[in-house]
Amino acid sequence: MERDELCSWLRLTLTPGIGNVTARKLLAAFGLPGAIFEQSSTALRQIASTAQVMALRSDPPELSTLLNTTWNWLQASAGGEFRRRVVVLGDPGYPTALLTMDDPPLMLYLLGAASFNQNMPVELSDQSHSAIDSVATKGYLGITRCLAVVGSRNPTPQGTAHARQFTKTLAQSGLTIVSGLALGIDGAAHEGALDSLPALHTHALTVAVVGTGLDRVYPKAHHDLAHRIAQNGLLISEYPLGTPPLTANFPKRNRLIAGLAQGTLVVEAALKSGSLITARLTAEQGKDVFAIPGSIQAAQSRGCHALIKQGAKLVESAQDVLEELVWHDGPTNTTDLVASIAESASAKGIFSEENGVLQALGFDPVGLDALQARTGLDTAQLQVQLMTLELDDLVARLPGGLFQRMSPA
Repeated sequence: MERDELCSWLRLTLTPGIGNVTARKLLAAFGLPGAIFEQSSTALRQIASTAQVMALRSDPPELSTLLNTTWNWLQASAGGEFRRRVVVLGDPGYPTALLTMDDPPLMLYLLGAASFNQNMPVELSDQSHSAIDSVATKGYLGITRCLAVVGSRNPTPQGTAHARQFTKTLAQSGLTIVSGLALGIDGAAHEGALDSLPALHTHALTVAVVGTGLDRVYPKAHHDLAHRIAQNGLLISEYPLGTPPLTANFPKRNRLIAGLAQGTLVVEAALKSGSLITARLTAEQGKDVFAIPGSIQAAQSRGCHALIKQGAKLVESAQDVLEELVWHDGPTNTTDLVASIAESASAKGIFSEENGVLQALGFDPVGLDALQARTGLDTAQLQVQLMTLELDDLVARLPGGLFQRMSPA
């Protein structure tokens, strides 16, 4: 990404009053951020409010500092131990799984050896393992099949052991373990995945979705763990560099943990645990929720028991999880997304009444798999079309990962 392009994306995300929803509408209407800022106030008012248009007319005061910080951080990747990237909505390296969410981030900051696009080269540090040349010959640390593992920040010793044992087996089975780098179960989940580290590996072992900027580690006790995750997986944040560990950021980041994974395993959780937020978001996306039961006397088990009562799958071993999961493999390359967003004029023709996706939708709720079977489109193409149809208010996204065509106004 060039500096000018990075500046435009940062400016869009920093503009007061411009949330993700309005930003996506502006992108769909005008293309990339640079084009948005070239529009007249009259054109912008077709999408945004008067107050939002006024905000778009001036640079946010923190833009210059953040641009310099981010650009220098990216440039340091060339001589540093780990790859540093910024991917934006529509980039080939943007996680395809997040495109099905209600609120996908406009920008993601990535740090580490893994990639969401297996066609992109990955640089491994010498400390990752001794046979680096063999890995480079084999391919890349690709992130494909993911399982979220979450739980209490104050687990029992048994809960910690369960998290570590389960994730070691699951990672050895080829799954990438996604968690939040928090104390307790999150940390044990990452550690368990790293315990499975073979001499050579071509898939990412674990991914940490954090609630701070990637230029800092929270909690500090996990500094070494974060370093190992970067060597054998990926650290992800939607928050700009310099963002401190604000309380409100952590529940919000849980939607990314749920979005990246094909299911969520809750190891231990109290009734008011943030892990239950991740479980709820997982269920709303039509994905599997798993829970490990515990003692009826333990407060850390009550959240899991509540989930099981609500329909989560009770699991007693990692094999129980593997037997329940049904994987729907699809292309992970989203090369055409940028063009699809930028070429908004032609997009409006693509998404006309005669479009095959609208015709395939009908007016009954339908899931992504069924819609893909009807249209014959690959996952990336279908998700781009659905996103644009949704922005045009032609399609509604329903709970459970369903989509429904809207009646004309």
